[in-house]
Amino acid sequence: MMRRVYEPESLIEAQMLIGMLASEGVHAYLSGGDLMGGVGDLPALGLLSLNVDNDQADQARQLIAEYNAALPLSWDEQPDSFPGILLC
Repeated sequence: MMRRVYEPESLIEAQMLIGMLASEGVHAYLSGGDLMGGVGDLPALGLLSLNVDNDQADQARQLIAEYNAALPLSWDEQPDSFPGILLC
């Protein structure tokens, strides 16, 4: 059984989080992605959700919370090879 763990603000955020979760071994399913073409006729908020298996829900929520709490590195701390990375 799947559990809703997060409502991303956009398809871009959803795809980024799906990739991040997959890199940690968590399989996430996006629901509502097909509805984004109806924005304007449908409410713009609450259409998207990330869902994971019940047994991975706590891990997924923790990873997403860490992602949301990440701060960008200051310009003098950024490595030359990876500008714009987040400090997690």
